[in-house]
Amino acid sequence: MRRRDASRQGAERCRAALRSCRAAVPAVLLMTLSLAACSEQITKHGHLFRETDIAQVQPGMGQEQVRMILGTPTTTTTSGNGSVYYYISSTEKKTAFLKGDEVDRQVLAVYFTPAATVDRVANYGLKDGKVFDFVSRTTPAPGGKEDGLIKQLFRNLGTKQIFGE
Repeated sequence: MRRRDASRQGAERCRAALRSCRAAVPAVLLMTLSLAACSEQITKHGHLFRETDIAQVQPGMGQEQVRMILGTPTTTTTSGNGSVYYYISSTEKKTAFLKGDEVDRQVLAVYFTPAATVDRVANYGLKDGKVFDFVSRTTPAPGGKEDGLIKQLFRNLGTKQIFGE
């Protein structure tokens, strides 16, 4: 009889432990997910090239050779009589739902002569440039005056005109 009571008590203890484990699993899972949501995410955009790739580009190379080494440029433009290939990459850190911060930007500029051969290679970083806000779609007015349209239309009202009465 005592053995049955002891085995019943052991079974009850086992069931109680199982219930407490079942209750703890969601709490541990929730804690793990909340910590993972707050972790920092690093995102890289654009060209990801190595220093060895950049070192391969030498003065006198043709445009096709540069494309074979670095790939298609992000953008191209003309500069003076020659042209320029720009390879742009950036690194952004973001935490959870907060706005991300750009921590690094690299712009590799390959300048070409009028004969389409490499003249020089320049590597610009975040500190070399100005950060522009392309999203707000606003252009600052010359001279720093931010007058509205109505103010611009009526700014001369009441002033004496040179060619009038």
